[in-house]
Amino acid sequence: MKIFHTRKHLLAFFMPGFLFGVIYVNLIAKNYIAEPGIFSDYFLSQYQTVKIEAEEYIWYLIRLRAVPFLVLLGLSFTKARKIAAVLFLVWTGISGGILISTAVISMGIRGSFLCIVGIFPQFIFYIPAYLILIWYCWSYPQNRWNRQKTVFVSLAVSTGMLLEIYVNPSLVRAFLSTL
Repeated sequence: MKIFHTRKHLLAFFMPGFLFGVIYVNLIAKNYIAEPGIFSDYFLSQYQTVKIEAEEYIWYLIRLRAVPFLVLLGLSFTKARKIAAVLFLVWTGISGGILISTAVISMGIRGSFLCIVGIFPQFIFYIPAYLILIWYCWSYPQNRWNRQKTVFVSLAVSTGMLLEIYVNPSLVRAFLSTL
């Protein structure tokens, strides 16, 4: 029962961030959405033709995926662990709300499907890794970090990055070809 109670707390930080992201896009940043961006027809057509170099893309993904994970991991071993987990959940909610809202405003329902395709399959591995880390931050000292968690989150993040490099671009291209 305590696990269910803790999950509600974590969701209580993510959802207001998500709502803020949606409100931000719809009320504050409405003028910026009208400008060409990543959901424009031009950008999406360019994405279909560009060849992604895995050797270069890995360094981009390390900065984008591994660095925030390692920062949160480092903070999880300090007294700021709960604050770091809360800030991460709020930030993730805001980012998700902005992304989905921008996609839907720019492309309609196709934009929401593009977002789903864009996070698949790598987020199947990223989400459990982050949830284990956030769960540890939130429930410490009842929950301790151990070797099993280290191995699992390391493999999950690494597998997610490999899928994002080699599988996701093909899935996104296949989806874009249907538009």
